[in-house]
Amino acid sequence: MKNVAPIRRELGVKTFFNMLGPLVNPALPKYQLTGVFNLELARLYYYLFQNTETQFTVLHDLNGYDEISLTGPSKVYTNRGELILFAEDFGITSHTPEAIAGGETVATSAALFLDLLHNKGTEAQLNVVCANAGMAISTVEKTTPLQGFEKAKEALLSGSALKAFKKLQQLSEI
Repeated sequence: MKNVAPIRRELGVKTFFNMLGPLVNPALPKYQLTGVFNLELARLYYYLFQNTETQFTVLHDLNGYDEISLTGPSKVYTNRGELILFAEDFGITSHTPEAIAGGETVATSAALFLDLLHNKGTEAQLNVVCANAGMAISTVEKTTPLQGFEKAKEALLSGSALKAFKKLQQLSEI
């Protein structure tokens, strides 16, 4: 996979490898949250993951995002079935695409990420991060999306997410 990465970047379009990657993870994770860029692919992943031991969630935002954007409904497939989630399911109101725009470069995206960890992001950014992190928590702990959202928000606001990130940074230097 690493040998074809430069070619994929140069092409600038989604390739078969974008679709294959989450399905051939050599770590064989017990839990997996996967966001996909279209509904057909979400359905295919749902079908394939059902035949594994993996506790999974597949997300597709119906406005075209490969994650929950909170700009409209998101289709969600899990081991427990399928559902459509709205911002209100997380106890919040929806956001505009402009309010959740990410960085244009890796550096600006990283700066946004660090701002969020330091509680300096916007409410819309915080909500989107918590909705997606909450879905990961929900996948592992088998909670409701709202319970996962609340747990993710508490981790960000309390500083425990920042603490965990710093620990991960330290471990990666070893």
